[in-house]
Amino acid sequence: MAKPQLRSVETAPAPAPPAFSFQGVSRRFGAKSVLSNIELTVPQGEFVAIIGKSGCGKSTLLRLLAGLDQPDGGQISRAQTQPGQSSIRIMFQEPRLLPWARVVDNVAVGLTGLAGRAEAKARAHDLLAQVGLAGRDGDWPSVLSGGQRQRVALARALIGQPSVLALDEPLGALDALTRIEMQHLLGRIWQTQGFTAVLVTHDVAEAVILADRVIVLDAGKVALDLAIPLARPRRHGHPDLALYEQKILAQLFGDEAI
Repeated sequence: MAKPQLRSVETAPAPAPPAFSFQGVSRRFGAKSVLSNIELTVPQGEFVAIIGKSGCGKSTLLRLLAGLDQPDGGQISRAQTQPGQSSIRIMFQEPRLLPWARVVDNVAVGLTGLAGRAEAKARAHDLLAQVGLAGRDGDWPSVLSGGQRQRVALARALIGQPSVLALDEPLGALDALTRIEMQHLLGRIWQTQGFTAVLVTHDVAEAVILADRVIVLDAGKVALDLAIPLARPRRHGHPDLALYEQKILAQLFGDEAI
């Protein structure tokens, strides 16, 4: 009698461990409650967008994550990093470049305390090429366009190989076409390097085209936690994106968005 054939059983990949977790986190400024009992766990390597109306607590949440502020209640847990790797870096809407330092030195400063000068410059050269600024190493920040300055700021934020990159509306001041170009650049670099990304934005389309998951804050609470299970690369104007944008807008504006 023939022996029964053993069939291999495919198992789902184990979920990624958390990059960070907010457990009952609250933050107040005087009598005003900005964040209230936030529960949020983000796996390593995920791209999360935080969106909401002005004053809903988006930037406060990002500052708490980056350690620039402390909660009044609850706990924030962060994954341990590898030697030579920074934990969390933050990129702001303004590039905040040093006007007296050339482009390569503005990027290398992101490795202060993590590497020697020669290694920092070598890594800065490599990252400038990755963000599309090869050959601009010796330029002064003043001769760069707004989009180019943000590319330098992105390279500086990434040079320490952060486990989490926090992005506080870094594309908000750019013109529409430059913004789309930077969105594609940011998405490509995130896929290549595999860090966890947390983007604060007012732009619903930007959130959907970049994120695996969109968190809508309303009155300091998580009002919507929406997965965006769409294949990459994503293209602006695609009807599938519009469906998710509509869900987010409906949460933000109710019947006015329908």
